[in-house]
Amino acid sequence: MVNYQSILEAQNRIQGHIKCTPIVSSSLLNQWLGHTILFKAECLQKIGAFKARGGCNAVASLVEKGQKDPALTPKKVVANSSGNHAQAVAWAARQYQIPATIYMPSSVSKVKAQATASYGAQTVFADHRADVDAQVEAASHEPGTYWVPPYDHDDVIAGQGTAVAEVLQSGEQFDAIFTPCGGGGLISGSLVVSRHFSNSTQVFAVEPRLGNDALRSRKTGVIQKLSNAPDTLADGARTLSISERTFHFIKQLDGFYDVEEADIIYWTQWLTHLLKLSIEPTSAMCMDAVMQWLRTQSSPRRILVVLSGGNLDHGTRQKIWYEDQLSILPMEKFG
Repeated sequence: MVNYQSILEAQNRIQGHIKCTPIVSSSLLNQWLGHTILFKAECLQKIGAFKARGGCNAVASLVEKGQKDPALTPKKVVANSSGNHAQAVAWAARQYQIPATIYMPSSVSKVKAQATASYGAQTVFADHRADVDAQVEAASHEPGTYWVPPYDHDDVIAGQGTAVAEVLQSGEQFDAIFTPCGGGGLISGSLVVSRHFSNSTQVFAVEPRLGNDALRSRKTGVIQKLSNAPDTLADGARTLSISERTFHFIKQLDGFYDVEEADIIYWTQWLTHLLKLSIEPTSAMCMDAVMQWLRTQSSPRRILVVLSGGNLDHGTRQKIWYEDQLSILPMEKFG
């Protein structure tokens, strides 16, 4: 089970490979809302997403084990992903000169698919996410081949936790932390770090309403699985289900929100405009959850939002900017 010590070990493994990303803010947004909102800009991370952390830690850990026991030396790594994790494992495998094969749904962002191949990985596509998952599992049984799943892996979760660790280790304090949730790796690692530093900081996860399997799992107490990848702009949250490993942490969260597609588009436009960064819809949806939470607060709050990635293809950009949302100010829309 991932703990703070495993996140410290992950930091030591991946330093020199990943970036310590900046914290950014919008003074105008804070002025409008009357709260302090800071953003951890993982959209500026290697491969353009926080996934570089977990992918790098998992591959580096495999290399470590091989150094201790040559029989465990990885000859190949495989992964399944809808985009950013694919790039992360391909990039990390190249750092250690290990061949990689990445299994992806055919609906994956073209930018993410092309980037994955550019890192030297072989890419294999299937029409349905369930077929992708079945193919990678079958490939993982080949001798010397190791599967690096996108979230159901302790080394991946520990790596993802280093994003929030960088912030809290500097002495920053927050009333609440918000991260997107697909399979739950980022929110799991973030929760472990947050609880190490403070029991008073609330930790929240955010999903698209069209793919809210994790929220429904939390409500029912039983993991809910989608039959098909949800048709949401938040492509980083198109997972079919969380895992028992991440469910353990999701049940401990202070809250969970889901967000409508229109609000995802609204905040993608506004955060792109205010922060002058390339921001994925999966990241931007957290701001709608922040607004929902702030409506219940009676005093100014200090909030950390993890901007999980910034990789968008042309088709996604067209959908985001099809209609102007910037004419409606946040305080007018949300009150």
